[in-house]
Amino acid sequence: MFRYQILIEYVGTNFRGWQIQKKGKTVQGLLQNKISKLLKENITIYGAGRLDVGVHAKEQSAHFDCKNKIIKIDRFLKSINHFLNKDGIAILKIKKRGKSFHARFSAKMRVYNYVIINRIGGPVLDENRGWHIMKDLDLKLMRKSAKKLIGTIDFSTFRKSSCRAKSPIKTMKLVKIKSIKDRIVIEFRSQSFLQQQVRSMVGCLKYVGEKKWTLKKFVNVMESKKRELCAPPAPSKGLYLTRVIY
Repeated sequence: MFRYQILIEYVGTNFRGWQIQKKGKTVQGLLQNKISKLLKENITIYGAGRLDVGVHAKEQSAHFDCKNKIIKIDRFLKSINHFLNKDGIAILKIKKRGKSFHARFSAKMRVYNYVIINRIGGPVLDENRGWHIMKDLDLKLMRKSAKKLIGTIDFSTFRKSSCRAKSPIKTMKLVKIKSIKDRIVIEFRSQSFLQQQVRSMVGCLKYVGEKKWTLKKFVNVMESKKRELCAPPAPSKGLYLTRVIY
């Protein structure tokens, strides 16, 4: 058996998330189906993370095993993308990996970006590619709040009730807010995240930016470990899995 890692770009708008569901189109399901047909054998795709409905990926990572070695990588990429591109998916790269590699369990860092479009006019070219917020946001206050999220912390406040993670304690390596014209990008780096954690943190940062919350209020909510005190999560359309680091 040969093991291959694939790096995938996709638009999450028309999918019911990454993971195969009983009903509806998913990224994992479509990839499995198309690659199995191309290789003429049943393969199983293992992803680095389970992205929710509507979440996008600039470089999702996954792996699969197959019986025969893929000899011509370029031809494989051209062929598979011919079938995937019409559904908003592209395989960017394919790499041969050893048996010890696992797309999910070998990951040392996951990088997510959240995009906010901060202007009066709604997005047309970037429809479903970011969270449109008309009210001016106080970036200085948001950055101060973002720093409070860095470190080894109990993130229970930002954890969806259906989350299956064994512990709410995660180590956030970086939270960085960048702004270019009317586009605000918030970058998060951690080895792993709780279900809906990033979107919940962004929702709370938005409250701070709108001055609905003070910095003190933000910290109190975070330290309360009470989900019911969390601001409404940001919509999935602004979230991107940007990179998985091994």
